[in-house]
Amino acid sequence: MKSTFIYLTGLCLFFCSGQAQRSLPHLNTFKETIDSCGINLRRPTPPLIGLSVAPTDNASSLSAYYFNAVVRAGGAPVLIPAITDVAALRHIVSNLDGLVLTGGKDVNPLWYQEQPHPQLGEVDPLRDAYELTLIKLASDRNIPILGICRGEQLINVAFGGTLYQDIPSQHTRDTGVKHVQKMPGQYVSHTVSVKPESQLSAIIGPGIQGVNTFHHQAVKEVAPGFRAVAYSTDSIVEAIEAWPERPILGVQWHPEALVDGGDTTMLKLFAFLTAKANTFRQAKEIHKRILSVDTHTDTPFWFGRPGFSLADRERNRVNLPKMEEGGLDAVFLAAFIGQGKRDNEALQTAVDRTTQLIESIHRQAEQNADLCGLAITPDDFARLKKTGKKTIFIGIENGYGIGKDLSNLSKFKQMGVTYMTLCHSYDNDICDSSTHTQNEWDGLSPFGKEVVGEMNRLGLMIDLSHASESTFRDVMEQSAFPVICSHSSARALCDHDRNLTDEQLRAIAQNGGVVQVCLLDSYIHSNRREASVVHAVDHIDHIVQVAGINHVGIGSDFDGGGGIIGCEAHNDLIQITVKLLEKGYTEEDLGKIWSGNFLRVMSAVQSVY
Repeated sequence: MKSTFIYLTGLCLFFCSGQAQRSLPHLNTFKETIDSCGINLRRPTPPLIGLSVAPTDNASSLSAYYFNAVVRAGGAPVLIPAITDVAALRHIVSNLDGLVLTGGKDVNPLWYQEQPHPQLGEVDPLRDAYELTLIKLASDRNIPILGICRGEQLINVAFGGTLYQDIPSQHTRDTGVKHVQKMPGQYVSHTVSVKPESQLSAIIGPGIQGVNTFHHQAVKEVAPGFRAVAYSTDSIVEAIEAWPERPILGVQWHPEALVDGGDTTMLKLFAFLTAKANTFRQAKEIHKRILSVDTHTDTPFWFGRPGFSLADRERNRVNLPKMEEGGLDAVFLAAFIGQGKRDNEALQTAVDRTTQLIESIHRQAEQNADLCGLAITPDDFARLKKTGKKTIFIGIENGYGIGKDLSNLSKFKQMGVTYMTLCHSYDNDICDSSTHTQNEWDGLSPFGKEVVGEMNRLGLMIDLSHASESTFRDVMEQSAFPVICSHSSARALCDHDRNLTDEQLRAIAQNGGVVQVCLLDSYIHSNRREASVVHAVDHIDHIVQVAGINHVGIGSDFDGGGGIIGCEAHNDLIQITVKLLEKGYTEEDLGKIWSGNFLRVMSAVQSVY
């Protein structure tokens, strides 16, 4: 009979199974052993790694190889019950730091709009629905995911790819590879070629690797946002990844069985997942302790849609569930008004529309008062976080919205507005824009200088995003307080008129102001289709190098054009924290980037009252 080993923090307790023992274990000794070996407050808590299971009649099952591999890699495995109750699974997933999708039966081709092939094996509708739900919920939170065999295939399907339902009958190239081996899983049966310069290559090495194989389905069309990073000799895709934009990796073989056979190379896959899960957990914990704010969104555009509520997980980029998933505490909702005619009638229409947008923000806050609240000061923000509520700040984008009447600034301040962007994409009565400019004023107009003075007097932050360099220069000379750029990035990394030069970044630092990196693709990368969270973090890093850690933050421009690969909505903002941690930024740094720098400016400007 086999012996069973139970590992408790490095101590092996041996119990004979199925045969008479020479001496009985002593329960008190057993408990003392657990206390002495299993409890160490100085040892880091292992990340919680969820494992999907296979539903069977009135039960769920999973090979011990999976959770043994997770334990050996330093994780704490937890089996996720095979249920489809979304509320229950969402709660379970919210507590995970990593996820492993395990092997099993065939994936139903109806999920990718194909009819079943005659050689399709047994499918399990419950398991498909259960694991597709897990993938959706985990990826919504940017939890690191490792897919194994069926898990890799299902990841591909979940993100829009397709499968060979049966390799022998659907894949024409035959090099003698048998994808269902007869040997036990602890033995390799064929090789795969791992692409260099891939994350998989960084984990297990490039070139040829020996693997096992137990499948007759495989990835056919790779899902958008993923790339194939390993192939067998018959050109079957053996691994996919979404790295570096998303922490998702899938392999077609069974590394857990190879790990059980002593394979240290395949253990690195689980160690990689555990390391990423550790960083993700660190990011989550930091977000619990710091204040975080996105300083620019255009979400009020959505408020006029029938039935829209910030409390629902809508398809737009900004709402309370997505803020919760991304660890975001506060958001600035902008009352944005596009530039129009500048006659008296048009100006009054702009003022009325701005007023309506601000009122719509108030209504959303009132309708969801149990979940969020309006804030004007940093103290309001801190108080709301302590009560467990999200915070809403109000800004105005485009000074066109005040018409040519300074008293509207006081009116809007009384309605809760805390900053105003002086212009948008065209020159207005206040100043010249950085885009479509006629250089009408060569910076601030005479009225614009009055606006700057009145905003200083009222304690309203001046936002120079969208402003021309000449406007920027004039405001720096005119303003008695630090300024903000609520959603702008670094021109040195992406040559766009909306971005700030290094000279402007240094001027912001000298002024005591702050630049909030914008997540709009054309402001992040010269090829907007390639813009990703990695490039956004590069912008943050560049501004830190030029202006200093005290002068940078984040203003997404979500629902107004913002959204890049790997950071498409508020639920993805945790990715920025993860990648900054991987670059070596500290919790103190992150506290400054996520709110500290911006709130310092807010406090300085509001010190007039």
